[in-house]
Amino acid sequence: MQDYNLIAVFNPSADKWLMCVRKKEPFCGLSNLVGGKIKAGENPLDAAYRELCEETGITRTDIRLSHLMDLTYHVCGFSIEIYTGRLRHEVAVTGEENDLYWSSLDLDYFDNTRYAGEGNLGHILRHILLYRKELLA
Repeated sequence: MQDYNLIAVFNPSADKWLMCVRKKEPFCGLSNLVGGKIKAGENPLDAAYRELCEETGITRTDIRLSHLMDLTYHVCGFSIEIYTGRLRHEVAVTGEENDLYWSSLDLDYFDNTRYAGEGNLGHILRHILLYRKELLA
């Protein structure tokens, strides 16, 4: 089984989250959260911080990540660990892997024509907003 992470990063006021436009498959051309593969033997939280830094330039000093949920796809043989956090201060995000942008929270993230993950982004955002006080403190 291959393990991946997905990281929901919120700006300091927690009214926008960081999205990327995928440049490769799966979901090429669709918007998604940042993330990537967890290396064999790597601590999953360390992997989330590593991927976040590699893809955006955001470091551990900029954000505290919380483990939100896991999605396991037994038939496909992979799982996704989902983390979230709010930036402690403004950060100029930069990335070469995908184009990055800040998106408002009032869009239809269940729209499969615009967003990756077969509706998972909508599901993830709803759970984050349910537990906003705990997760984005």
